[in-house]
Amino acid sequence: MNLKKKENIIIIVVLVVMLIAIIGVSYAAFNFSQQGNIHNKITTGSITMTYTEDDNTISLSNALPTTDKTGMTRLKEGEYFDFNVSSEITGEVNINYEISAKEIGEGTIDGSNIKLYLTRLTEDGTEEQLMTPEVYNEETDSNEYTGRPAGEMSLYTSSMNSSESNDYRLRMYVTEEYNPQGDGGGLTFKVQVNVYGKAGEKVKGVGETIIENLTSGDTYDDGYDTFITGYNPNNYVWYSGKLWRAVSVNNEAKTTKLITQWNISAIPYSSGSTSFEGSYMEEWLNNTSADGFLGNLRDYEKFIVTDSIWDNTLSTDDFGSIQRPDGTTTVTNAVGLLNMYEYQSSNNGGTGGYLNNGLAWWTITPYNTVSREWNVYGSGVQNNLSVFTAHGIRPSINLKSNVKIVDGNGTEDNPYRLEGDNDTKLSGTLLSSRYSGEYIRFGSGENNLYRIVSHENGTETKITSAEPLRESYKYKTLAFGDNGTFSNTNTIGTFLNGEYLTNYVGDNYNNMIEESSTWYLGRVKLGGNYILAKYANTTGETLTSSVTETKVGLLRLGELMSGQFFDTSDNTNYWILTSTSASDAWVISNSGSAGSLNNNYGIKPALNLKQNVVITSGDGTKNNPFTVELS
Repeated sequence: MNLKKKENIIIIVVLVVMLIAIIGVSYAAFNFSQQGNIHNKITTGSITMTYTEDDNTISLSNALPTTDKTGMTRLKEGEYFDFNVSSEITGEVNINYEISAKEIGEGTIDGSNIKLYLTRLTEDGTEEQLMTPEVYNEETDSNEYTGRPAGEMSLYTSSMNSSESNDYRLRMYVTEEYNPQGDGGGLTFKVQVNVYGKAGEKVKGVGETIIENLTSGDTYDDGYDTFITGYNPNNYVWYSGKLWRAVSVNNEAKTTKLITQWNISAIPYSSGSTSFEGSYMEEWLNNTSADGFLGNLRDYEKFIVTDSIWDNTLSTDDFGSIQRPDGTTTVTNAVGLLNMYEYQSSNNGGTGGYLNNGLAWWTITPYNTVSREWNVYGSGVQNNLSVFTAHGIRPSINLKSNVKIVDGNGTEDNPYRLEGDNDTKLSGTLLSSRYSGEYIRFGSGENNLYRIVSHENGTETKITSAEPLRESYKYKTLAFGDNGTFSNTNTIGTFLNGEYLTNYVGDNYNNMIEESSTWYLGRVKLGGNYILAKYANTTGETLTSSVTETKVGLLRLGELMSGQFFDTSDNTNYWILTSTSASDAWVISNSGSAGSLNNNYGIKPALNLKQNVVITSGDGTKNNPFTVELS
């Protein structure tokens, strides 16, 4: 997006904490060195940048070749270079900045044999990849938006528009292709790390940009929020592996409310109460574990308002009566659901608006205080249903006002992309570093589109087919088996661990799958807590003892992607592996229900990919899914 030039270029030299060490005599040995420890500060207008040592150089000496896998993960003292970029901004000002590297001095090894790799350190101490390892390569053109001159290697470009501080980690190493024979040893290479910044106009947030781009008449302002309305406006947003719709923009805070385009899972709402607070639904949406929805959102503290207010006020109004709830009952959470007023405001009280996705899904609005909650049916009308039954979940979040759009036009095929969630050059990246919902090419023929579920086992990646399996373009269906316990010997388990692997996956992909995974077989009765599908009790601390070990399984009740449909014109009910009794198991339909084991339903396989599966191409969207291979 074009940014208007404003104020002078600020050369932000890096705040560094340098760990100096001489690494032994191993084949890939090297050391970094940096001189000085003087703290400096530059202030221009309302912007302050701090840094340590104006001779900020990284020197690599006595270097020998190493692989990307090793170079990207070095963590011994002296094997990485940490620094910080910060700003203090007052007023409506935006800073566009760029981290770059510039070779200085006369090294004894050519830059074409050197790779640099940059990550950002998150609050929990993990590293977020900002670039794949790249050979040192100086840009021939300058960047007018950040002030970076030509002749430097661009490492990362971003922006700040509030008081902000980010920690970065840089690694540099000799490429594994370099042949050290006959070079005489003692190789050296030195770069200076620079950060350039330029003040510009404040960039509009997501919602403001979307509304500005809409056709006239596609909004409704109730004095508090501006709602996006209509049948199919260009308000699609891609974030954290999922397709969302922008619903409204708060007139004062400029935050943007999103809801997923499709159902993500399906569970009973609660054990009886219609209150959102304390419900199964609240816990599922805001669960920060490896299984939880919030825990699988990318850098959620940077993107979403974690103390959003969700209006859970009871309403018995008939459909079409658009009346804003009075805030009698609210709850504060990072993730919630839309209320009936918000749903109806998207299409002036009608049923055919863009939020009607043809599926049934929960709202946050109670119909009474004891057992019934409002639900949107496939036809788009509302219905009050028992909280004990399972229905689809469409999570809702509020994006912060400083989140910006960097690509896309808001259509389904080209949704808006957000700054910080628009990765490129992902070849060589471990699949285990990616996000729930992203798409993968896997398997053969018509059944070769899959989605990431989670990283339940830490280093592995659980995936599931994007839709139930097809056979000659028709859905394949099977009975579950003789009882409600999934195994590799019951009807569906035998198919998944035999014919499916041979005829639907094939040898090229089979070796990427973990040979044996644990599948949790906890029983959940109608109205029961979804947590019991995996855990022995509702505290979620002790795993259930009811498990089976197989190569391929199914998703369980409440698991991410276990309520997924993306084509309402052609879908089929499908099995999950959680039973309700000895004679029934859960089946996912447009809303979620239990089914007889002897009935035939669709099959949506789930499996764990090995930790060394890497991405070879793609960006994880449905139109450009990842392709993968073993490293």
